[in-house]
Amino acid sequence: MNTLGLVFSYVLVFFIIGVSTLLQKKKILDEEGARKFIHIGVSNWWILAMIFFTGADSLWFAMVPPITFIGLNYLSYRQNIFKAMERGGSGNLGTVYFPISLLILVIVSFGILNEPYLGGLGILILGYGDGFAAVIGKKYGKHKFVFGKSLEGSITMFVVSLTVSFIVLSVQGFPSVLLVSLLVALIATVIELITPKGLDNLSVPLLTTFLFYLIFLI
Repeated sequence: MNTLGLVFSYVLVFFIIGVSTLLQKKKILDEEGARKFIHIGVSNWWILAMIFFTGADSLWFAMVPPITFIGLNYLSYRQNIFKAMERGGSGNLGTVYFPISLLILVIVSFGILNEPYLGGLGILILGYGDGFAAVIGKKYGKHKFVFGKSLEGSITMFVVSLTVSFIVLSVQGFPSVLLVSLLVALIATVIELITPKGLDNLSVPLLTTFLFYLIFLI
């Protein structure tokens, strides 16, 4: 299962990058849309990881894809290899921060705490919440906050984060799931709002997961 998980991991990520590149070339997605398509799509890797990376060696197998893409994404940042995921053709370190967050959360949730859903909570909120917030904020955002972010984008971040939290915690049988999901969504929205663009690929998943653990599980 672990070896199969590695194969599916690379197939998933390169498939998403390939589809995003194709959609951008056909003018179905613009540059930002292509980036967020990858952003949202790759976050689903965590679901795959929870299914396939099991047993005593699960941590070591789960660490391999994030480590790989830290290197590949940095190379793309410098050489503009994966054009669909780079901003403005000049690269953006947010694409490197994403797999760094993945690696940290893999180590913590698969290894230290042995609760993979914890990392999934942070990564899926980042992928879907931040991803859709950026798309909606860019298209419909009229009321601006700090760092060029908008009220419309933050509302989207809250609603999507609430939905993701509710699904993840319901699957885990978490008590008072609606109340907890509301608080998690609020935390994630505030973190995303006050973090400069790019750095939210670190702050949103790591701080959301950490604060959830600190408040509700300790």
